[in-house]
Amino acid sequence: MQVLVTGAAGFIGSTLVDRLLADGHTVVGLDDLSRGRTENLAGACASGGFEFVEGDIANADLIGLFEKHKPEVVHHLAAQIDVRRSVEDPEFDAEVNIVGTVRLAEAARRAGVRKVVHASSGGSIYGAPKNYPTNESTPVDPASPYAASKVAGEIYLNTFRHLYDLDCSFIAPSNVYGPRQDPHGEAGVVAIFATAMLAGRPTRVYGDGSNTRDYVFVDDVVDAFVRASGAGGCGQRFNVGTGVETSDRALHTVVAKVVGAPDTPEIAPARLGDLKRSCLDVRKAEMVLGWQPQVRLEEGISRTVDYFRG
Repeated sequence: MQVLVTGAAGFIGSTLVDRLLADGHTVVGLDDLSRGRTENLAGACASGGFEFVEGDIANADLIGLFEKHKPEVVHHLAAQIDVRRSVEDPEFDAEVNIVGTVRLAEAARRAGVRKVVHASSGGSIYGAPKNYPTNESTPVDPASPYAASKVAGEIYLNTFRHLYDLDCSFIAPSNVYGPRQDPHGEAGVVAIFATAMLAGRPTRVYGDGSNTRDYVFVDDVVDAFVRASGAGGCGQRFNVGTGVETSDRALHTVVAKVVGAPDTPEIAPARLGDLKRSCLDVRKAEMVLGWQPQVRLEEGISRTVDYFRG
């Protein structure tokens, strides 16, 4: 099967490319390399079944790209993912995440794509809900332009489904971690802790360390994308996490144990706008996609630390 992956040089996208190639598919990867790294695709480029195209979904000739390669399935992961930048420059965020997604949907429906699997954001689109773990029937309540743009992407793709029968599903991961994660971004706390500890640099926990997140390993997220590319789940969102809350302070302890470093973070003031809790109910993905998380936190952190050790 011919598959197109946008955001292919990123942390999750490149891992998905490797999985698709291992499954025997032919893959085209699109990335503007603003955050993605070509070294993430070294193995893919060495294979005979992968082609890389450098381009921005907001500006690239997507219709020409789709007509040339005729993908059957599109995994759409390209995005502006910096929440704070979305607050500072919401127009840029919308240009990439909303306009880029609309342009992709238009190219996909013209090319006769069978299905688009879109990366949403389970960690942000629900805001601060009343119930945890949070399921897909929870009303969306975006608290940032980034979260709003992810919801808008879902709505636009579902509109194309109604108008043009373009099949689509939405994967809404919690906090993804694993090899290739960017240790310099704002969201990759596992990578940030691991690289700092390995280098002997100080680490930092904000507030009292009680904020919780639902950490899911990248291979498990990729498996959800692959499963969602089938016939099931048309027009539906699937939360992808573990259903387990881990506090910032507890996460630091686990990473320190795996690295063999002191569990002595600096305590910094709480950051304005940080969510107090985040945890996803993943039973829908289990029932519809047959998906379940396989990698426990300590195992996943061990594999992540091994990657950063080189």
